[in-house]
Amino acid sequence: MRKLLLLILVLFAAPLHAAEDWSKRASERDVVLKDFKFSTGETMDLRIHVTTLGTPRRNAAGEIENAVMVLHGTGGSGWQFFRPQFADELYGPGQPFDISKWYVILPDNIGHGKSSKPSDGMRMAFPRYDYDDMVDAQKRMLTEGLGVKNLQVILGTSMGCMHGFVWGTRYPGFAQRLAPFACNATEIAGRNRMWRQMSIDAIRADPLWNGGNYTQPPESGLRTARYLGMIAGGNAWALQQQYPTREKAEAFLKEGYEARAKTDADANDQIYQLDSSRSYNPAPGLSKITVPVLWINSSDDFINPPELGMAQNQARQMKRARFILLPFSPETKGHGTHTWAKFWKQDLAKLMKTKP
Repeated sequence: MRKLLLLILVLFAAPLHAAEDWSKRASERDVVLKDFKFSTGETMDLRIHVTTLGTPRRNAAGEIENAVMVLHGTGGSGWQFFRPQFADELYGPGQPFDISKWYVILPDNIGHGKSSKPSDGMRMAFPRYDYDDMVDAQKRMLTEGLGVKNLQVILGTSMGCMHGFVWGTRYPGFAQRLAPFACNATEIAGRNRMWRQMSIDAIRADPLWNGGNYTQPPESGLRTARYLGMIAGGNAWALQQQYPTREKAEAFLKEGYEARAKTDADANDQIYQLDSSRSYNPAPGLSKITVPVLWINSSDDFINPPELGMAQNQARQMKRARFILLPFSPETKGHGTHTWAKFWKQDLAKLMKTKP
């Protein structure tokens, strides 16, 4: 039962605090970006919610010199990084993001968490944002809201991993190091785009969705989207070993689905979240990235299957990139390995000691 609970929490982003409640040491604020212009040409005042840990330290010129930023994945928020598998491994004394030393910045990206999103009221009239918009909003949040003009590192997981490559190609050198975990640096296509589009189509096909103007959640469409997300995020080896009979597998599916249904985003928010990767493609600009890069993918990642060999080839296009493919085991977490710091914290510690 303990293994079942842990797997459910990992796959479905249920709120969970660390053994030490790091959230009690955090500060939260909203940064309002006036007249934010989207890639569609639309403009609005945009709210970006951000959580921080630690204290900014300024150099002789008065600039903050100890900032690090951690970026969440699709459907997540900055608060996911208070879970013990991440926080207890990274924020304590002597750890890679020791908050007595580092100023840790955890934003909620556009369409996520407490930041501006379709479910605030605009529904499907909300600007159709993409990853470039999300990164531009992060940059304005840092410079205008927090007074941060450079970062020691960007660590990104899943969607945040892809944002890391957008940062590296769109704003080379703003971050002195990059730690992209669980993604590829090429256009979202093939199976990766297909399962996302399947989820979007399922929600839209539900009559209750009503063009986004629903009065009750389109549960039929959301069920399909949740099931696809469960498969995409899972570790096939661990699922087979832990649930080796039909009865056990179906019991896990039932409990896992119920856990996800309690925490999933609004249906319109999900459509936007899944669709926002549509224009992502940093591949042509990877040679612009000359800072140290620690790129880690997992062998059991359905979303970024290692057999495609994309990351191994693209890492060679960056001057100082180190690519690691974590071996799969019953202990790894599929795509979700990206937030279990025990698998990669030593490599992150080495990156933080690497001169930019």
